[in-house]
Amino acid sequence: MALTPNSPNADNSMQSLKQYGSYIVTAILLALAAYFGWTYWQDNHARVDTVAADHYADIQRLNEQINLAAQNPDLGAEAQEALAQSRAQLNEDMDALVATHGDSIYAWQALMIKSRQQSDNDDFDGANETLKQALDIDLGDAGLEAIARLRYAKTLLAAGDADAALSEATFDMPSSFEASQQELLGDIYLVQNDQDAAIKSYNNAWELLRDRQETRAVLALKMESLGVVPEPIEDQASLIQASATPEPSLVAETSEESPSVEITE
Repeated sequence: MALTPNSPNADNSMQSLKQYGSYIVTAILLALAAYFGWTYWQDNHARVDTVAADHYADIQRLNEQINLAAQNPDLGAEAQEALAQSRAQLNEDMDALVATHGDSIYAWQALMIKSRQQSDNDDFDGANETLKQALDIDLGDAGLEAIARLRYAKTLLAAGDADAALSEATFDMPSSFEASQQELLGDIYLVQNDQDAAIKSYNNAWELLRDRQETRAVLALKMESLGVVPEPIEDQASLIQASATPEPSLVAETSEESPSVEITE
């Protein structure tokens, strides 16, 4: 049965969405970033700058240490001061990398980290400026550009500029990003009080996900909050487990390990 926007279940869904929604959407973009980052590296590995790579590796390690420390709710005054110093050092290192290797994939990665930090601290204007820098880096890769543009549209929306967010979100993107693009368009239309357009975009996103047997709980929550109950999607894992005799090509593909490159968002 469809949920009405004012029902208790809809309220609970929206509370869950506010609590976990941004983390889930970020995880989706991280997965896409990892894939397109690896593809970019394969196509351009002959031009890798080892100095920039080492610099970025240091940034990545420091960022991981900061994220781990920030998860501790019981930090004392001394630890908080050390964390603040680490954050300042991280910003300094990222700015230095961008200044010296501004046209590289590593500068792009550093800007993604910086924009995430700024967004987490509700500095959406700063995040928008950082993401514009990332978009100005011409890496010749449509997937990486789509990641930065979707992030830019999200921060514009968070900053309250729905019209600018809509303009950014309507750019042509690779098919891998169409579901995320449609979901973001639904978010924008909802802020603009165009519920019909929001429902249409959410439905578009859901059907695109159905085509690749992928489900997103956060998108389902958004649809339910508008009184729409999406038809369940059977995920790929279930389909594989249900197959008693998988095709040889599928066995070969799933048994072979592939290297991965993480692009942190």
